[in-house]
Amino acid sequence: MDYIKTLILGIVEGISEWLPISSTGHMILVNEFMKTKDSFLTTDLFLYVIQLGAILAIVTLYFHKLNPFAPSKSKEEQKNTWHMWFKVAVACMPAAVIGLLLDKQMAYFENPWVISAMLILYGIGFLIIERMNKKAGIQEMNQMTYKTAVFIGLFQVLSIIPGTSRSGATILGAMLLGCSRGVAAEFSFFLAIPVMFGVSLLKLVTNDYVMTGTEWGLLLLGMVVAYLVSMAAVKFLVDYVKRHDFKVFGWYRIVLGVIVIAYFLIF
Repeated sequence: MDYIKTLILGIVEGISEWLPISSTGHMILVNEFMKTKDSFLTTDLFLYVIQLGAILAIVTLYFHKLNPFAPSKSKEEQKNTWHMWFKVAVACMPAAVIGLLLDKQMAYFENPWVISAMLILYGIGFLIIERMNKKAGIQEMNQMTYKTAVFIGLFQVLSIIPGTSRSGATILGAMLLGCSRGVAAEFSFFLAIPVMFGVSLLKLVTNDYVMTGTEWGLLLLGMVVAYLVSMAAVKFLVDYVKRHDFKVFGWYRIVLGVIVIAYFLIF
């Protein structure tokens, strides 16, 4: 049963990590529904390290764009790639500092009530932003300033609360700051690389949990499934934002948040 549950969690992680709907929130809720209390599958070690599979999908899909040494790139393109990485680096600073300071305290917020509230709150946020219909001034990554990158990084800090969604907070923040949907989504993808590698490494190094051989197998399975599903999810989102807005994700968050509240009030 643990392998079946891990398969489900890997699928949930692969889909929800990149869509602005909160991967950690979904995994906590799915664990609640699957009754996996006190299981390895509910530990921070599993819930965060499984994200490495998802992040490797981004590295695979965007390897050429992320690689400043690509021989096929012109000098100007290589320069822009380095600037993109520097913007990612400065945007990661707020989350790195505040995330380390509040890492232990965040466990208190890992409950269905907080997750539901954040799902609804940010769902409303997406509906408001899209209703404003503000014309984006930043249509290309190289048009983004370092100041804008830092402010997007500050929005990313909000995602330490489960149910917020790291991609949701950064995409919402980037759009508020004048980025197009495509640039907002792509910068969110790239921001995830150092952030999620860092968080996963932190959990592996500082966690007292000693994994058994079976648990290593479960973690590896979850990462592989998350990787494969993420490949499809990222391609879907990139194609989707070319033709649509984020309202559907806003409504999804609100409806899911209400359903979860109703479920836990009744049961």
